[in-house]
Amino acid sequence: MLRRVSLFPILILCGFFFLAGCSDSSVADGGKQSEKQTEEDKYEKLVKEKNKQLVMEPLALTTYSEEIGAAFSAPEYKEFAVNGSVTVEGAIEKFTGLKSDYAWIKVTSDEEGPAGRDYEYYAPIEDGKFKQVIHFFNGEGTYRVKVQLPDTKRDNYYYDTASFTVHNVNPEQKRDMTFTPFGQDAEMSINLDSSFVEADETFSLTGLAGQLEDDDTIMIRVSKDSDNWNHVLAIDGNQFTYDVPLFYGEGLHKLEVMVPDEDRENYYQTATTIMINNSSARRMEPIEYSNMYNERGLTLVEPAYSGDQSDGLYSISGTIDPEAEWGPETSHLYITTKKGEDEALDVIPVEDFTFDDSFHLRFGPGTYEVTVSVPEIKKENSDTFRFFGVAKFEVESTGEDKRDLLPSRGVESDSPKIKELAGEITGGKDAERDKTKAVYEYVAKNIAYDVDKFNTDNFNWDDSALKALETKIGVCQDYAYLAIALLRASEIEARFVEGNAGSGFTRGVLGGRHAWVEAKVDGEWLTMDPTWGSGYVENDKFVAAYNEDYFDPDKKSFEETHYRTGISY
Repeated sequence: MLRRVSLFPILILCGFFFLAGCSDSSVADGGKQSEKQTEEDKYEKLVKEKNKQLVMEPLALTTYSEEIGAAFSAPEYKEFAVNGSVTVEGAIEKFTGLKSDYAWIKVTSDEEGPAGRDYEYYAPIEDGKFKQVIHFFNGEGTYRVKVQLPDTKRDNYYYDTASFTVHNVNPEQKRDMTFTPFGQDAEMSINLDSSFVEADETFSLTGLAGQLEDDDTIMIRVSKDSDNWNHVLAIDGNQFTYDVPLFYGEGLHKLEVMVPDEDRENYYQTATTIMINNSSARRMEPIEYSNMYNERGLTLVEPAYSGDQSDGLYSISGTIDPEAEWGPETSHLYITTKKGEDEALDVIPVEDFTFDDSFHLRFGPGTYEVTVSVPEIKKENSDTFRFFGVAKFEVESTGEDKRDLLPSRGVESDSPKIKELAGEITGGKDAERDKTKAVYEYVAKNIAYDVDKFNTDNFNWDDSALKALETKIGVCQDYAYLAIALLRASEIEARFVEGNAGSGFTRGVLGGRHAWVEAKVDGEWLTMDPTWGSGYVENDKFVAAYNEDYFDPDKKSFEETHYRTGISY
């Protein structure tokens, strides 16, 4: 019968007590050993009894065995009983002409079990010999075993060579770790004794692939019924590890571990299959990954799945592959959080190719779409930043809406340095307006306008309130960052306003993109522009000339030079 296979995808008080203790231990150990031996003897006795009931006919081989000179030394019979395992062993005289180096052994249980009815082994053929020990994945019961040997003319063709029936009397269920030819060629091993395991929500996959290199990847596929999810993992020193989310609730999940197909680009073949019985009824959603996730060498350790819950502060962690394109240059990640029409952007630093930080879900309770992005790596200065999404997931938050009080990108209002300074600036003042005016005055008087930064577009991802406070120089965004940070540290709601500005600050020259501040004072939003309150630029030089014109200015007059386009979080 011709078959074709496609492989996929621890004080001694006195001597008396010491001796008595030893005696008890010895008796106990002896009792356990005796118990175990009795159990083994019981099953061996059952094997003998069962075999007496069977007609022990010799194992019959097909005509293909004669063609390639195949002979079996085990098993000897067509039908027999065993105690937990059976060995398939043979030799092939004309092995040099075979189109595969593996004997394909299929095992079928008469009864459906936790891991199904079918299992298969690929026994390496070495110098014409093959040997495989088989255990029984459903425990006690009857199994049909079929051995197929490779064709001499066509790849991936196998012929039936021998078949036999085994009656296993031992109830222990053991599903061996087996690997396909692709897995064995990759020298894959998994840190498991059995390919049927129990887990709760996630399964820790750890293994080796001796023939794969650091620029190789493996793919995993998690499936249950009609649901499935694929994910690509990086190889590091021939090793791989990943906490596999069991997305689809309680029950049996199938995990396929796949290796690259050498003959087809971006194609993977199944190396091994693990059946995982998930005890958790929780259903989870997969994280969406873009192609650039692997290209930029990102590994997201936490979260492992979409749909997690948070009290308003959420953490992510992971690594960047130093060998990946732009890996050494990736100094930060961008985090976009979106809830309805509200959207915020945060920055997560990368240090020593590792990131582990948190961000706020600032818009109150609800479902957030979170996108992790890598920055565009560029050599030229720019006042804009491009970034590319690599992972997207959802988070359900129960946190309060504190969008204008929480720290944010560039606004380190929780910094001890900022808090201390805010206390000094607003000390002795009770009214919110007085506190706000004090912040405006401090920023406008203490920060000089950076004309060079404006002219050269020398903006950086880490521009911030702390940076402005340290350097005492900046452009409109930096004035705004510092003012907002000091206001929020004083428990005054404040927000970053984006817009455009006309003539006034830069004399004789029309302005462009601009940023200023709105602060909530006594329940009403108050406008202030500490940049324009600091002075002006003339002949490409900043002239310090503090004024109060731009603290709570007349709305109509302000709008003649400032055009508000939106709020930035």
